[in-house]
Amino acid sequence: MYDVAIIGAGPAGASCGLITAKAGKKTVIIDNDKSITKRAWIENHYGVEKISGPDLVDLGQKQAAHFGAEIVSATAVNVVKHENGFTIETDGAKIETKHVVLATGVMADLAEKMGLETKPATEPRIKTNVVVDALGKTTIDGIWAAGTIAGVSVHTIVTAGDGAKVAFNIVSEINGERYVDHDMLG
Repeated sequence: MYDVAIIGAGPAGASCGLITAKAGKKTVIIDNDKSITKRAWIENHYGVEKISGPDLVDLGQKQAAHFGAEIVSATAVNVVKHENGFTIETDGAKIETKHVVLATGVMADLAEKMGLETKPATEPRIKTNVVVDALGKTTIDGIWAAGTIAGVSVHTIVTAGDGAKVAFNIVSEINGERYVDHDMLG
């Protein structure tokens, strides 16, 4: 069983997975390769002069995998809550996890199927957002949302930051105390 399963490996999902895996939590990221970031050209992302969306997505996934996150190419079709966590049903397997993070970008179909509370989006060209609290928790305990689906700006720098925020909150909840991660020079 995974500690954290993230649905979506764009900037929000990969950033979330990087943090949870680096914190030692068994992490899987499920991705169907449909991120809208794959169509982007980015020159407004802190620390990056310019990069194509496909390259940014690839780099983020490599960073998450470097720290131990498993990347699974599949489409999540359902999430079922049970006593010990959740089963994510994909088009090819069933994945057991304690926490689920939706980082599905503009796609709200799965959230709606799961019965999560949604609301009309305020971001241009986005239809639906999942209702989350300040930590990223949804209306179902153990399910979190990050990035565009959670109502933040579609800009990659913002969605990546939101994914990291949610990850720190998940790790903190699992550990029972506030988790921070600071790498230091020498």
